[in-house]
Amino acid sequence: MWVYEKKLQYPVRVGKCDIRMARLLLEQYGGADGELAAALRYLNQRYTIPDKVIGLLNDIGTEELAHLEMIATMVYKLTKDATVEELDAAGLAPHYVAHDSALFYENASGVPWTAAYIQAKGDPIADLYEDIAAEEKARATYQWLIDMTDDCDLQDSLKFLREREIIHSLRFREAVEILKDDRDKKKFF
Repeated sequence: MWVYEKKLQYPVRVGKCDIRMARLLLEQYGGADGELAAALRYLNQRYTIPDKVIGLLNDIGTEELAHLEMIATMVYKLTKDATVEELDAAGLAPHYVAHDSALFYENASGVPWTAAYIQAKGDPIADLYEDIAAEEKARATYQWLIDMTDDCDLQDSLKFLREREIIHSLRFREAVEILKDDRDKKKFF
């Protein structure tokens, strides 16, 4: 059970309309290494993971939904005053034609999100290594997004998200060590 608090996990501010940056942020909205894929991956994997780490997958999966909300807010704020001509110039004409200003789960290239982006092997250690890789890829993408903007307000929110990916990776690494120890003691497998 979740309790939804009607505020973002971290404030999202943008200094200016920047449609190009909004398009790039769609990678973290509906891309293979984005927040939707991460949330669904972890919330799905928790059903085949030992009890010791179910809570970790639940907590991080839920937090990824909060990150998805932050990305959506960034995209909205970066495009809210954009004209059709500006959207077209930024390469978002196909998105506009199909969705107007509505968000749609797609990556920066306009490719729709697919369940093929997520993995669940059923082997706890293999799944956790998948999760570590996903967090590290998201961290790298956030760094590249930070590098792509000069908007200090936007950079602030992106830096927050990048740091959370680092923390998630560390927590998953700790979980691997816990489960390896249990495996070595023959508590499962």
